[in-house]
Amino acid sequence: MTEKQTTATTRLLDFFSRLPMLFLRAFARVLASLVNALHISQTSKTIRRNIEICFPDLSDQERERISRAAIHNELQSYMEFFNIWGSSNAKNIARIRHITGEHYVHQALAENKGLVLIVPHFGTWEVMNAWFAQHTQMTIMYKPIKNPDADQFVRQARSRERANLVPTDESGVRQIFKALKQGGTTVILPDHTPKQGGEMIEYFGVPLASSNLTAKLIQKTKARALLLYAIRNQDDSFNMFIEPMDEAIYSGSANDGTLVIHHRIEQLIQRFPEHYHWSYKRFKANPALQCIYNDSSDEAIARVKEIHQQQAHAAQHMQQADETTV
Repeated sequence: MTEKQTTATTRLLDFFSRLPMLFLRAFARVLASLVNALHISQTSKTIRRNIEICFPDLSDQERERISRAAIHNELQSYMEFFNIWGSSNAKNIARIRHITGEHYVHQALAENKGLVLIVPHFGTWEVMNAWFAQHTQMTIMYKPIKNPDADQFVRQARSRERANLVPTDESGVRQIFKALKQGGTTVILPDHTPKQGGEMIEYFGVPLASSNLTAKLIQKTKARALLLYAIRNQDDSFNMFIEPMDEAIYSGSANDGTLVIHHRIEQLIQRFPEHYHWSYKRFKANPALQCIYNDSSDEAIARVKEIHQQQAHAAQHMQQADETTV
């Protein structure tokens, strides 16, 4: 990259980060309206396919309503990220208008056994980092952005939050284990597909290659686990929600714990489907669904239904086996 290109990227990021939050939201809504009207984006097709898979019982009209709202909300979140990264910690903390479940955080920190914040790709999660940084030392896995200027921009935001950024490899995992053992806090976005391997764990009834790292961290360190998300208000503020995880996450296998996480994310999405970021091709993580985002709607749903039937048959067979054993 030339010096001229680097300067252009930096200036563009600085420009967007200084624009008012409400202006950025309005700009995002205009873009979303164009995407919805013209269906010009492959991403919009992915969003609609994911919603179709996860909500097969809804009418076409209701799924389309959710899809349009989700596109609006996701684009607004991306624009908000620029402003949040370019703002001071004090300004971002002031943007959090109301907190539900704050006492769960203080209880967990008082136990001094570590805190794992489970943050799905939902709403505008970046605004919450500054609030937590004033209460606890954060150790967060960070994958460098390919564009060096964008990477520096985000790293500067993280440095203001005093977060310890660790690589997304075994050395990073070891540092997170150590931090939790010392009573620190980590943030993990669990709804993604690992680059390699992974365990086949159900998500919306479909077994998908999934990382069980979050559950391992919780179970091995005995750290407290909390679900965390933020939803925008009509002004430039946000409401933050902190909720305890099901107690089952602290026992059983790492795969059992990961299933608990998946179920909790499913419940959140079912409550607020329009605020989830649906643009990730998560369902490709099943070998039978490699082409799910290129198939026709009928073909895609038929494939998913077949997997659901296989899962139901396997569950019935297992139940019969257990009854025979008893």
